[in-house]
Amino acid sequence: MDFNFSDEQKMFRDTVYRYGKEEIAPLCEEADLKGEFSYEIWNKFSQMGLLGLPFPEELGGQGADIVTCCLAGEALGHAGVDGGSLLAMGAHTYLCAADIFTFGNEEQKKKYVPRLASGEWIGCMALTEPSCGSDAAALRTTAVKKGDKYILNGSKTFITNAPVADVCVAFATLDRTKKHEGIAAFIVEKDFPGYSTGQPFHKMGCKVSSTSEVFFEDCEVPEENLLGGEGQGWQIALTGVEWDRSTLLSPMLGAAIYNLELCAKYANERYAFKRP
Repeated sequence: MDFNFSDEQKMFRDTVYRYGKEEIAPLCEEADLKGEFSYEIWNKFSQMGLLGLPFPEELGGQGADIVTCCLAGEALGHAGVDGGSLLAMGAHTYLCAADIFTFGNEEQKKKYVPRLASGEWIGCMALTEPSCGSDAAALRTTAVKKGDKYILNGSKTFITNAPVADVCVAFATLDRTKKHEGIAAFIVEKDFPGYSTGQPFHKMGCKVSSTSEVFFEDCEVPEENLLGGEGQGWQIALTGVEWDRSTLLSPMLGAAIYNLELCAKYANERYAFKRP
């Protein structure tokens, strides 16, 4: 197996690195000091097509494979783009938009993916609850079918992008006795009745990543916004998390390289005890 990157991948990585260093990194210190989501940085991601990397061109994406997506993340981290902005991008692309692209029907994909890929809409995925995180089968948010709608009740926490999201892929149980097989996923728009978010959490790091609780209080979701089928939510959740975990470490690797280079530069320039 050849583990070398193609010339096209190397060129793309270098292009993203230069763009990140010249266009995005200079904005990051001020954004971090403000401690809030930066639409200016978001628009920079959008202009480079970074929010829709894995999606086909006909849906507004770039058709990149998973390795190329990781290279983009590494390049941005290496360029000095802050972790909060990269976390926001990852949750948007790989948790929300990727779930809709992978499991959505044609109407859902045409409605949501192009707007998410362009950055016009911001996405989040609401899985974690106050009483369960990785144990998604224990979630307490419920969904009940009433006529042509599903009624959702419950709450989520630590949801990346929630305060600024236009679209949320939310998970709820239709039948708790079925455990994993009773979970369903729904595409919830921010204006749906009964949907709301809490105040952004104050964090020590990743401040540009806006994170909060999500509340469903008799939230009305049209039946056409069921993602996949009833009982398919567990599979959808695992697929989204797989995408996210596969791409999450690449920006951190880039950031480690960035910091190593800064330290080496400082060590070589610092003059102490009459020598560098």
